[in-house]
Amino acid sequence: MSTTTLAVLVPVLPFLGAVLGLLLGRTAPGFVRPLAVLPALAAACLAVAVAVRQGGGPALNAATELTPTGSVPIELSLHLDGFAVLVAVLVGVVSTCVQLYSTAYLREDPRYPSYAALVSLFTSAMLLVVYSGDLMVLLVGWEVMGICSYFLVGHYWETEAARSASLKAFLVTKLGDVPFLIGLFALAADAGSFEITKILGAVAAGGLDHPTLIALLLLAGVAGKSAQFPLHTWLPDAMAGPTPVSALIHAATMVAAGVYFIARLLPVFTESAAALVVMAVMAAVTMVGSGLAALAQDDIKRVLAYSTVGQLGYMIGALAVADRGAAVFHLLSHGAFKALLFLGAGVIIHAAGTNSLAAMSRMDGLAKRVPDAFWTMTIGLLALAAIPPFAGFFSKETVLVAAEKAASGHTEAAPGAAGWIVLAAGVLAALLTAAYAARLWLMAFCGKGAPAPVHGREPLAMTGVLWLLAIPSVGFGLAARPLAAWFDGGQLSPTVATAVLGTGAAAVGALLTYGLWQRAVAKAAAGSYRSAEPVPASVAAAESAAETPEVAEVTHEHPAVPAGPAPDPGRALLGPLYRHAAAGFHLDAVYDRLFVRPVRGAAALVRFLDREVVDTYVRGAGTGPRLLGSLVRRAQTGNVQSYLSALLAGAVVLAIATAVLANVNAGS
Repeated sequence: MSTTTLAVLVPVLPFLGAVLGLLLGRTAPGFVRPLAVLPALAAACLAVAVAVRQGGGPALNAATELTPTGSVPIELSLHLDGFAVLVAVLVGVVSTCVQLYSTAYLREDPRYPSYAALVSLFTSAMLLVVYSGDLMVLLVGWEVMGICSYFLVGHYWETEAARSASLKAFLVTKLGDVPFLIGLFALAADAGSFEITKILGAVAAGGLDHPTLIALLLLAGVAGKSAQFPLHTWLPDAMAGPTPVSALIHAATMVAAGVYFIARLLPVFTESAAALVVMAVMAAVTMVGSGLAALAQDDIKRVLAYSTVGQLGYMIGALAVADRGAAVFHLLSHGAFKALLFLGAGVIIHAAGTNSLAAMSRMDGLAKRVPDAFWTMTIGLLALAAIPPFAGFFSKETVLVAAEKAASGHTEAAPGAAGWIVLAAGVLAALLTAAYAARLWLMAFCGKGAPAPVHGREPLAMTGVLWLLAIPSVGFGLAARPLAAWFDGGQLSPTVATAVLGTGAAAVGALLTYGLWQRAVAKAAAGSYRSAEPVPASVAAAESAAETPEVAEVTHEHPAVPAGPAPDPGRALLGPLYRHAAAGFHLDAVYDRLFVRPVRGAAALVRFLDREVVDTYVRGAGTGPRLLGSLVRRAQTGNVQSYLSALLAGAVVLAIATAVLANVNAGS
């Protein structure tokens, strides 16, 4: 079987699994789990086979015209280069892990069949984006992912939080998709084709007439899909969905699509230095702002969500300094350890009965209750904090190396300003990342108070997936040198200067957080919290506004947990900024005043004009004939004598009128 045929089967298999899962979900529920796991597993194996055959060599292209358009053709094409085949492997592996994990995590969920089918469709759409060589076909997968995210984030649609989060995710990403679509058409108009290889050829030949405009329009869509400032606000709220969905969205599908899109079309963006500077500023604000916000979140999933926003900022920053190898390398590394962190958080939520870090910090011995989640999440957090020799260290350092090269003028395609912006923000974000990673670990696993609940080990389908994902989280960075040939042949290893900067900043952040946490715990031990009365864990979690519908599905009994404030090093780190960071720096309130309220006001005005003005004219147009008809109807009595009397009276009136007019005419 040819490599092209194998590549076609990779997105087709999950699609068929989704269709069959929806058709058989009610009539044959026993087939739902095999139809969820096996197509994803087969797609992952085929993706590995395609990657091995491609081997980092020249790109493989295959195309057939999808439909004649009369001008710019639309083709069903494949473009398999080193970036595409490796990202497809990531998507397949993470999707398989999520599907396997979900069989245990959502085993009691009555809507599991539709959930599993949507995850399969989500996977198929992302694989279509990865392998597609035509922008219109890529757009199909891009939009299908948006629809799937709407339904998956709103899985617990009975709750207001899930309904609002799904609608917000859909609308914010669509807000970015409008200029994105305009940019695609403008790009195709300049290049004369939607096929990526032809577009890149036109760029190399100087065929773009409006590179800055096109790059900025496309960047708007990427900002929405990959949750970059200022369109990042949907991603933390999307945590209202099931935890496995969060792992899939954050690690390998939707948010990765924007980064991958820019990497595929990077020459388009490097045609405009202004667009690269805008991209660098966007990445810098995203990295630093999300790091500050993560330090103030109580919901363990929201901490990880803001972490994803920041790590995507690193990837966008690497692209801003024209190094797509560093961006995709960090995308692959981040996909492994972020899937691990989210799935590990799901185990902790099930074990603790809450997703509130404040409630977990008042539980004693939670790490001993879930040893698999404890050790694997420790690995994931070390990778997130970029501590050597874990995967995150190598991939994050490649971003800093790329920024340092651009800042020193060694990268011709990127302006030096972009390099300095990304380098400064990247070092600061490294400190913040280590700080909130240490805060999460300390509050979740080093709590003091009532004993954590005991209900045995979690299912093997959940814990086994964690250990599987822990392998690349530890060792993927060691593959940097052999993978260099797959990434344009660029260097993927850290330098001494960037390693000292990045690791030093991370060490400062982690040690500072640990010191502040110890001080907070000492204050608690001195009697600050002795007066607290025991309350159920669910109540303590609700007080911290971190409750999610998933907690209601936990069937375990949970002991009492002391209520009251928890020792939180984030408060001391941020000081007066803590309250604002916890609210996401009030961006939602700003958008509400700038956009939501004016739109609602305009809608109310239109509704008023429609009901009170337009409808009045419409009703008036019918009122006149209705009144005339009522007058005429009164004359229709059915009495012949009345008709004759009226006829006679009319004749007399006409005779008199005729005589009067005759006399008037004669006198004149």
